[in-house]
Amino acid sequence: MLIPMITEHTDAKPMAIAAHVANALRAAIAERGHASLAVSGGKSPIPMFEALREQALNWAKVTVVLVDERVVPRDHADSNTALVAHHLLQGRAAEAHFLPFFAELAPRFNAEVLDALVSDAEQRIAALPWPLDVAVLGMGEDAHTASLFPGAPGYARAIATDRRLAWVVPDTAPHARLSFTLSALLASRELVLSIAGDSKRAVYQKAAQSRDEALPISLVLNQTQTPVSVWIG
Repeated sequence: MLIPMITEHTDAKPMAIAAHVANALRAAIAERGHASLAVSGGKSPIPMFEALREQALNWAKVTVVLVDERVVPRDHADSNTALVAHHLLQGRAAEAHFLPFFAELAPRFNAEVLDALVSDAEQRIAALPWPLDVAVLGMGEDAHTASLFPGAPGYARAIATDRRLAWVVPDTAPHARLSFTLSALLASRELVLSIAGDSKRAVYQKAAQSRDEALPISLVLNQTQTPVSVWIG
C-alpha cells in the first residue's frame, strides 16, 4: 500500500515556514558543511522570503537555486531571478551563493534553442550540492507545481526524464520555462509545499488522494521517496 510521506501544518504563516526551512538548512550545514535550497518564484512566497532572509544561519554555506524560471531577461518584470535577488538574497541571506539558470537569451525560442538552454543550465548548476536539501514549492489552481504544467509541451518529458532540468511551454501561462524535473524534485531531502486559499486547498485535497498526471502536484504528494511538509493557510 502506498503511504505518502506527508506532514501537514495548519500554521502557514510566513515566519513559521521560514523557521522550518532555516532549521533544515542549519541541520544540513551541521551534518555536511553546506546546504542547498531551491525556491519557487511568483508573488506568493515573497513574505516567506523576507522572513527567511533574516534567519540566523551561516548563509555563506548555503547555495540557492530556482525551482523554475521563466525564459525572460533578468530585468524583465516576470523574472524569478530578479524576484529572488530583491526579496530573498538581502540582509543576512546576501551572503548565500546563487546559481542562475542562464545569463543571456536568444530573441526567439524553439525546441532546439530551449534544449540548448537546458544543457547550459545543467552545466551552470553542476556545482550545486546534490541532492537538494530543501525545495520550496507552490501550487497553481490547475495543480501545477514548479513549471510542471499539465498537458503543456515538454510536460510529459519533464515528469519522465532522469535529467535535473527540462523546458516546458505552458498553454495557460506566459513564457517558456526551465524547471527542475519531477525526478530531481523527488531526489530532494525535503519538499516544502505552501497552500493558501479555499480553492487551492480543494485542489490539494483531491490531488493527495492518488497519482494523476493531469494533476502534477499529485505526483509529488503520492510517492514514498521524499518527505513533503505541507503548510496550509
